[in-house]
Amino acid sequence: MSSMAASPPKVSGAKAAQVHVQRFGAFLTGMIMPNLPAFIAWGLITSLFIAKGWLPNSILGGFGNADTVGWQGAATALATGADGATFHQYLGLVGPMIVYLLPLLIANQGGRMVYGERGGVVASIATMGVIVGSTIPMFLGAMIVGPLAAWLMKKIDKIWDGKIRPGFEMLVNMYSAGIVGMGLAIGAFFGIAPFVTHVSAWLGSGVQGLADAHLLPLMSIIVEPAKVLFLNNAIGNGTLVPLGVQQTIDTGQSLLFLVEANPGPGFGLLLAFALFGIGTARASAPGAIIIQFLGGIHEVYFPFVLMKPILIIGLIAGGATGVATNAVFSSGLRAPAAPGSIIAVLAQTPKGSYVGVIFSVLLSAAVTFFISAALLRASRTRDLAAESDGLAAAIAQTEANKGKSSSALGALSGMAGAPAAVPTAVAGAATTVADHPVRHVVFACDAGMGSSAMGASVLRDKLKKAGVTGVTVENLAVASLHDNADFVISQRELTDRARLKAPTSVHISVDNFMNSPVYDDVVREAKARQQTEGLVR
Repeated sequence: MSSMAASPPKVSGAKAAQVHVQRFGAFLTGMIMPNLPAFIAWGLITSLFIAKGWLPNSILGGFGNADTVGWQGAATALATGADGATFHQYLGLVGPMIVYLLPLLIANQGGRMVYGERGGVVASIATMGVIVGSTIPMFLGAMIVGPLAAWLMKKIDKIWDGKIRPGFEMLVNMYSAGIVGMGLAIGAFFGIAPFVTHVSAWLGSGVQGLADAHLLPLMSIIVEPAKVLFLNNAIGNGTLVPLGVQQTIDTGQSLLFLVEANPGPGFGLLLAFALFGIGTARASAPGAIIIQFLGGIHEVYFPFVLMKPILIIGLIAGGATGVATNAVFSSGLRAPAAPGSIIAVLAQTPKGSYVGVIFSVLLSAAVTFFISAALLRASRTRDLAAESDGLAAAIAQTEANKGKSSSALGALSGMAGAPAAVPTAVAGAATTVADHPVRHVVFACDAGMGSSAMGASVLRDKLKKAGVTGVTVENLAVASLHDNADFVISQRELTDRARLKAPTSVHISVDNFMNSPVYDDVVREAKARQQTEGLVR
């Protein structure tokens, strides 16, 4: 494996600000994404078992849910012992999951990202103070308190690091974490919980004010350009998801889950390119439609916008149309649609909202399509006269905006006939594993899902075809890495962070998880080592 050092490029102030926002959004995403299965499970349970669900069940759905007396009414009735109901009878699965499980999962993940397992435990303890001290589900509180508690624990541990007498390490470690967790939980109960409750109420009032003034569609003016520049995570995971969950508790659904997840605008844009585009953009658009609309990977349409920035008008108009349609039909989703696939959208659509949700997707796609088609036809003569449609350069720019490579964009490069970026090993990485067989390879990315999972799948297939067995290939978030892998494969921008988490592993940097010749080197290395040990014949 070749090695090449590269000095980091200088960035402008605007670019640096964009990078900081992206990192902040990536951190929020890192807390939310691994826990999305829990959100999905809660959404499905809600859709099925609450009073207005498909299979109403007072035991599982509870009879103190939003469809009957509302969240505040349920809390009051429970506190006063109304109906003689116990906690579990009154709230069923729906209430405890949204009040306790989901915030604690978010806090634990945030704590782990900051300070490993110890940080996750202290973060969970501290977050209980926010949960109990508030009258609303504490998603924002969990995202604040979780990482903060882990960071404080990390700093406190450094005070007596290396100063504990032998034999007392476990006693000090256990009680210090317990005492710190207790103190933070009490502090969060009295200090942070009221503050976050007021902030949540203020944000909720702002959204309600927009709704009352019929201005919710204006959110698309911010969200759609932010998506193309990969700045949407801070908006979506930091604001829209927590507010959407709160609305679901109060009304049973929320249109906020569809503000950025609606696959209609992207579908309309790509359809316009498929019919009225030119060159590689037109050829690659049909394949991109499948990835975007069915797979839910919206970033595949971002390069098409960067080719022609004026097309953002169509996306904004389409997104606003989708929001307005949901507002008119009073429709929305029970839980986040992740990824933003039409399949995920329909799976989280509650009973009674299908008409509005489907119309929001169709109308947003139609509006974006007609505007984009008109703009493409208006510039068709000039585009045909140009030597290139610029898709390859736009894909490269999209990855630069994202701050890392993308398997979905790599697949788009293949559709467009664009040359794949040539990955290189990280400077200073060893070219062979120590004198033992290759047993463990880890793909690491920000969230430990999506692109790294695709890369892991590609390598597993290559190892199988080469007859190499006994090699575990997994995908993890960089924050979850342990120093037990033979190879750690990550995007170039994340490799330094990965090396800090796993200093004795061989680190390999790639630009494209889906199409990398480095994988062949890894397979050859693994096969050679196992042949040396007599494991491969």
